[in-house]
Amino acid sequence: MAERYSSFNRGGLAWFLQRVTAAFLVVTLAFHFFLLHFYNHAPEITFAGSMGRMEVPAYWLTMVLFLGTATFHGVNGVYNALVNQGISGTPKRVAKWVLIVAGVALFVQGLRVSFALAGGSLL
Repeated sequence: MAERYSSFNRGGLAWFLQRVTAAFLVVTLAFHFFLLHFYNHAPEITFAGSMGRMEVPAYWLTMVLFLGTATFHGVNGVYNALVNQGISGTPKRVAKWVLIVAGVALFVQGLRVSFALAGGSLL
């Protein structure tokens, strides 16, 4: 039987955050599917409607939390998949910093878009 290897140390911070973010993503994706696929139907979704939803502080906060959570979960998952494939040394450090910079850039751009969609009504 092959030995199973994981770069996540069971009980470590990265392990814990990966699971917490997964749980949050499941809940917010369920909310998304209910709101935008069952409550509203695809032909009823408009850019103006999206802007209107983003002007509601609770909805905006939920979407920003989703953005941060999904960014962390994805970047952390990709990094750990690379580690599980055996990356080490300098390539591991380069991958880590490239993913961190990409994750921060993604989050900042997402924040910019969320503020633009909110039409400045949150400030």
